Formats: sequence, structure tokens, C-alpha cells
Amino acid sequence: MTSRTITVTAPNGLHARPTGDLVKLAKELAPTKITLATEVKLANAASMISVIALGLKNGAKVEIRAEGADAAAEEAAVKAIGDFILSIND
Repeated sequence: MTSRTITVTAPNGLHARPTGDLVKLAKELAPTKITLATEVKLANAASMISVIALGLKNGAKVEIRAEGADAAAEEAAVKAIGDFILSIND
């Protein structure tokens, strides 16, 4: 498993539109399984409802975890998801 913790910097947090794009990206990275974790909740990054339920607001810390058969794919997935979340600016 590969992981990375980031802080959400989007002024409006992860609302519906960017979450939809995040879910699409997570599905494209299959078969690597990507999970988002806060201190109290865990979400499958390929599930819109699961990610929205995290309630990620500006300043929230989230751990991105990737599990798969290939360590390089895990690292690439964690980087792609983290970079995407950090790029959200609306």
C-alpha cells in the first residue's frame, strides 16, 4: 500500500463537480484501488456518494491510499489523485 496525506486547499472544498471528476479519475486508474481517509471516515474514491459523505472542506486533511499489484501504479495513482485534489480552486 502507498499513501500520502494532503490538506484540501479548494476554497469550497470538494463539492459535487470536482468530486465527479475525482471519481472519474479514480475509475481510470483501476485496477488500483484508491481510498480516501479522514480521522473518522473511509471512502472508496471511485464512489461519488462515498467521497461526498466525507464532507471534505477547505483545510481538511485527507489520506490518499492506493492498493494494487504494482507498486509503481500505486505511487502513480496516489500522485495523480493528490495532485488533482490540490489543483481544485473553485
